[in-house]
Amino acid sequence: MKKSDNALTKTEFQVMSILWDLGHAACAWDILDRWEEPKPAYTTVATYLKVLHEKGYVDFFKNKGEGKTHQYMPMISRVEYTRKAMQEVKKNYFGSSLRNMLSFFVEEEHLTEDDIKELFNQLKEA
Repeated sequence: MKKSDNALTKTEFQVMSILWDLGHAACAWDILDRWEEPKPAYTTVATYLKVLHEKGYVDFFKNKGEGKTHQYMPMISRVEYTRKAMQEVKKNYFGSSLRNMLSFFVEEEHLTEDDIKELFNQLKEA
């Protein structure tokens, strides 16, 4: 990615989610087809793709014989982006402390005993 400190806006994340869900390169029309109602204008989707390219989140290519149609593909996976975003949350809101972050969610999410046992088992396996 060109600028690793650029977080996605809500709508940029929506575009990326569609690309991640597709699992292959797609044009703006493909993305628009999968957009929930109300759908934005084609030019809006194209603008978001341009911004995502400038931020380094997507790259594009043209298929021979398809005119001006760009095919976009993610340059970062959903897991990679989520990892990066959660590291920022941990750093900015919890002083880089995983313990503080987990404690917050345990308290705020009102986890059940089964939820806590499952998390505990995942921690033991890690």
